[in-house]
Amino acid sequence: MSKQLLQKQADTIRFLAADMVQQANSGHPGAPMGMADIATVLSSHLNLNPTNEKWLNRDRLVFSGGHATGLVYSLLHLWGFNVSIPDMREFRQYNSKTPGHPEYSHTHGVEITTGPLGQGIANAVGFAMAAKYAQNTLGKDVINHKVYCLCGDGDLQEGISYEACATAGHLELDNLIVIYDSNDITIEGDTSIAWSENVKKRFQAINFEVLEIDGHNFDQIDKAIVTAKSCDKPVLIIAKTAIGKGAATLEGSHHTHGAPLGEDEIKASKKKAGFNPEEKFVVPYDIKGSFDKLIVGLEAENAWNASLSVEAKEKIEALQNPNFDAIKFPTFEPGSSVATRSSNHKILNAIAKAVPGFIGGSADLAPSNKTELENMGDFPNGRNIHFGIKEHAMAAMTNAMNLYGLFRVFSATFFVFSDYLKPSARIAALAGIPQHFVWTHDSIGVGEDGPTHQPIEHLSQFRALPNFYTFRPADASENVDSWKVALKMNAPTAFVCSRQNLEVLKPEKAFGNVSNGGYLLKEREDATVTIMASGSEVMLALQTACNLEKAGIKANVVSVPCFDLLIEQDKEYIDTIIKPNTKVFAVEAARGLEYYKFADVVYGMDTFGASAPAEKLFEHFGFTTEALEAKIKNDL
Repeated sequence: MSKQLLQKQADTIRFLAADMVQQANSGHPGAPMGMADIATVLSSHLNLNPTNEKWLNRDRLVFSGGHATGLVYSLLHLWGFNVSIPDMREFRQYNSKTPGHPEYSHTHGVEITTGPLGQGIANAVGFAMAAKYAQNTLGKDVINHKVYCLCGDGDLQEGISYEACATAGHLELDNLIVIYDSNDITIEGDTSIAWSENVKKRFQAINFEVLEIDGHNFDQIDKAIVTAKSCDKPVLIIAKTAIGKGAATLEGSHHTHGAPLGEDEIKASKKKAGFNPEEKFVVPYDIKGSFDKLIVGLEAENAWNASLSVEAKEKIEALQNPNFDAIKFPTFEPGSSVATRSSNHKILNAIAKAVPGFIGGSADLAPSNKTELENMGDFPNGRNIHFGIKEHAMAAMTNAMNLYGLFRVFSATFFVFSDYLKPSARIAALAGIPQHFVWTHDSIGVGEDGPTHQPIEHLSQFRALPNFYTFRPADASENVDSWKVALKMNAPTAFVCSRQNLEVLKPEKAFGNVSNGGYLLKEREDATVTIMASGSEVMLALQTACNLEKAGIKANVVSVPCFDLLIEQDKEYIDTIIKPNTKVFAVEAARGLEYYKFADVVYGMDTFGASAPAEKLFEHFGFTTEALEAKIKNDL
């Protein structure tokens, strides 16, 4: 392809992006204009099929700098995805296909919602991890695509990128190619005001192959990509670029980062490049044809489908369509004592035995989280992933692995460390990614490790997160029922499990309707009190109800394994479990303020915990039958 045509392709991308931002009077033209040359050359290397965006063996392209949406939407349109010129004219407008940052399942062709800087790098590593495991499972003749990531200075300054890339280097992910748009500019100005590290040496130290190029030299870009595709380790291509490349007077200026160029600047830029300065959102016919992947993509997928053996097709079918009904869940002896982290271990293994694509691991805590999948080997050949102490990257990588198209992947850590991965959990909720988060050591019951390790506000935090479902099972049996519900949800779910043993409830008490989020566990005619609880406090509520009954006060007990599902129920159902004529008390060894949606009084934690044996802490903070009974009597 001639350099003249390549230049025209790149300038088309530049001006589409600049026009989008100008039309919206909002956005970021600098990065798309600076990366246009790279995107033009990369486009010729990508195997994509716009007629089937879910083709399994397609290349994945992740835009880690989500603010570079002008580049994303321009390319999706040029490649033939369902993003039109009118869609681009509606950039950043309500209910358009072209929101301010790309969103998975909202815009055709977007692989994943990246959002905050650094997330996309970790997502790309996750895609590469899933692809490597798929390759080891299905064969190199079946899975042989690449994962590309376009990132910038901001992405590499975020700590999550180092966590993720260190994992990629450790695993020697030779299917990962990261292209770094190195323009030395952030919102506040030159990166030197806050950043001076040697990126090349940093990535070489974590086992990346590092290539350096002029990001505006088409030959160098192409040569680097060709070289990267044949490397036996992950590759970082450092592309030196000018932000706002092609702008008449603002090229290289930080003023192009997050604001429209202005009508006069855009006209002057178009004129300088030989485009009609009066025309907007223009794609010359020859340029659309040079980018379009509708025909070549369909041919590539058809050829791939024809090459698949019967065995490969059967394996893919089994992975893509897991039969959750085939799971033989464990049962537990009523009256026995089992920590829900331990019952969760048996549940995870039961799922893994029946579902071939069920994989996952912990942030270095598998022995404590109880997440080891027994006799199933270590990733990337087996199903146990050792993420290391990298909670944030773990969650973001697992988000991508769940969107790869073959696997259901869980991640795990202590509940208090969910703080480290909250941004990734939020993206999972926003994008509807069915990741399973396993969070153990759920309350002050952690005990001797003290307040730094005892989650207090965390349940409230995640219950406040839309489209995120937090399960805190009362016992082993309710844990099973919770998993049965969670596996069939198209949203992220979390299992908040106890460190300490909890008594397994009698069968007739254990099988409430978990899918409603809460249910009557104990009911008495003419009850005047309702006690709501989750997790370890459910047994406390039951015992307290018995004591109250001896004192002539009849109490119902409502178990709330999933507060998020409960608040979705209609008033008619709520009134069947929380009787309108009762005074409602809620008890939780955490903050618990959300219970005021239903409760008249909430007994929760007003402070952080302390370092002591769990039994002493429950006594000290008032989570005993005697203390709860006294409080309820006092507040009636």
